[in-house]
Amino acid sequence: MGTGNAGQTVQSSTTVPRILIIGAGSRGNAYARAVHQSGQGIVAAVAEPIDYKRQLLGSKYIWPGSEPQPEHEFSDWRDFVKWETQRREHASAGLEVPEAIHGVFICVLDEQHVEVVTGLAPFKLHILCEKPLATTLRDCLDIYRSMLPTSSQDMQKAVFGIGHVLRYSPHNMLLRKLVLEDRVIGDVMSIEHTEPVGNWHFSHSYVRGNWRKESTTAPSLLCKSCHDIDFLLWMLCSPPKDSTAPAHIPSSLSSTGSLKQFRRLRKPAAAGDATNCLKCNTRDTCVYSAPRIYYDKQLAKGNTDWPVNIVEPEIESCYITQGAEAAKEMLFNSLGADYDAQKTPRRHIEARPWYGRCVWESDNDVCDDQFVTITWDDEPATCPSTGQETSPLHFAKTASFHMIAQTEKQCERRGWIYGSEGEISYDGTTITVYDFATQGFTRHDPPRRGGGHGGGDDGLATQFLKAIDAVLNHGVGVEEAQAEHLGCSLEEVVRSHALVFAAEEARRDRKVVDWKDWWAQSMKTVTADA
Repeated sequence: MGTGNAGQTVQSSTTVPRILIIGAGSRGNAYARAVHQSGQGIVAAVAEPIDYKRQLLGSKYIWPGSEPQPEHEFSDWRDFVKWETQRREHASAGLEVPEAIHGVFICVLDEQHVEVVTGLAPFKLHILCEKPLATTLRDCLDIYRSMLPTSSQDMQKAVFGIGHVLRYSPHNMLLRKLVLEDRVIGDVMSIEHTEPVGNWHFSHSYVRGNWRKESTTAPSLLCKSCHDIDFLLWMLCSPPKDSTAPAHIPSSLSSTGSLKQFRRLRKPAAAGDATNCLKCNTRDTCVYSAPRIYYDKQLAKGNTDWPVNIVEPEIESCYITQGAEAAKEMLFNSLGADYDAQKTPRRHIEARPWYGRCVWESDNDVCDDQFVTITWDDEPATCPSTGQETSPLHFAKTASFHMIAQTEKQCERRGWIYGSEGEISYDGTTITVYDFATQGFTRHDPPRRGGGHGGGDDGLATQFLKAIDAVLNHGVGVEEAQAEHLGCSLEEVVRSHALVFAAEEARRDRKVVDWKDWWAQSMKTVTADA
């Protein structure tokens, strides 16, 4: 074993992967913690415009107990680009330079991903981008192209990972093994998969928070559930590891959904004209009362982490240095911020979240209830010697996905998988298999790792670091390392996002989308407009 920055313990290796975190919000901190605890890499630098966030992450994972050096922190990712450009120039001139950064976790706002990824691509740094990849299909394809080889003789520039963390939890890895490798229920006929977002969680992020408007970010299906669509494609489209079979591409999809609850028509009469919870007669009884959600149920119980630190990033420091009452005052000052829908400029309203805003008076418009149905047709196969059609290479199947806000459970996925020889139920904690032949049940209780998404956050970070290590120290090619350790190609990343955009088109236009035709037409349109 060896040590990295400020005593971080890492695995002995010729070159230990050194990581830059871009964006020191909740996701940036989650990945920094995962890297730090993995023993597979070093958190070496952070880029974040908000001083407090940048210094908080850095003091925990990069320079604890000491002062930061210039190569440790950047106010903007562009500052890192300038620094790295100069560092490489100095290295080429034979000058002594700081150690290089090998990999980057991109954890900025969704709409900023395309600029950051394409800006870093020429440096051939290994990149893990938080989901969603981007907020438009064009931007997704621009990212895809930026990471591709520049000529037929070149290789993929660098390892590229996406924050589809559902693939990397012990629970889902076992579920996929049982279904695709062990075939415990035979051929899959259909899957019913649900993401229960959680009633107050949805109000926090998609009614009051950054992801409340499609025009400023993207549909909730993309922002919240693109990794659920990816999960379904991973289960039904991507072949199992070491298989030579091609992917089974969907044939069609449809979607229905709308904003049903969080709108003015449902505002309780007792709330009157109030637009902010602190000035509302129902603040002590309303399920979505901001003081009840953020203070009574969180800060009053000593929690200064999510979601309280999203409302007020400096709440932890205030709580520790000035006490509980000062932290309460800070929180309530933030919750008291409001706007006049008639007089406040729209650009000002849309530029920030409003966590004390009445959920019935917000400017949100994203769906709080949505279904997506994906179908696969039989994929014919022919005998090479006779040319006669044989048993299908892949059989027809169906997947249905339900994203729903009004739930007690919060992001604890659940579902059923129906097969030719049995069925499986799962809930993020357990997996139960029913065998038609024996009429018996088998229950599996996968281990639960620390971190978010049932261990998926830590699992993804660890696999990304292993892929970097394979390239840096073991002579493994980029694409081979990505396939071996991340199990997700650039093509799969784009395909799952594209399917979300197709589903949104199907929902808006109330139609069934032919996937192959939609993809061909979309590519023509994007290419023509480029």
